[in-house]
Amino acid sequence: MSLEKQLGQILKENQLTIATAESCTGGLVSSRLTDVSGSSEYVKLNFVTYANEAKHEILKVSWDILNNYGAVSEECAESMAHGLQAATGCDVALCTTGIAGPTGGTPDKPVGLMYTSVKYKNIVTVKEIRLPENLARIEMKQQFANEALKLAISVLSENRIA
Repeated sequence: MSLEKQLGQILKENQLTIATAESCTGGLVSSRLTDVSGSSEYVKLNFVTYANEAKHEILKVSWDILNNYGAVSEECAESMAHGLQAATGCDVALCTTGIAGPTGGTPDKPVGLMYTSVKYKNIVTVKEIRLPENLARIEMKQQFANEALKLAISVLSENRIA
């Protein structure tokens, strides 16, 4: 069973809603979630917050976080999750921010770095992902999306009772 179907099944069984805010995955997580028939029962609202301005205006990520830690940071991913849940009223907030390349990387934040976050039951779980820099951009985005979906499944599986 695909990751998006697994996540959808967990959401449906527990009558939970999900929303996404994506940067480096550019809507791929949202697309995959909505590829599942019946997903309108649990997908609430999805954003592609690619620019810092969108992260700030829609998700209320502070300029302090964006300027001091950057959009690709644990702090930003956590703030995105808080803001997404506040903006949508979803049960599960799933966010991605990273560098899909092939440009944009730095020694401290190389291509292939992503932070994905899930907020559920007022707890935010952030996971750092590091993929090989030499992956093609589309492959990078696909693997980033897989990691985000896996984190959501893991968080919800550990907290099965809604």
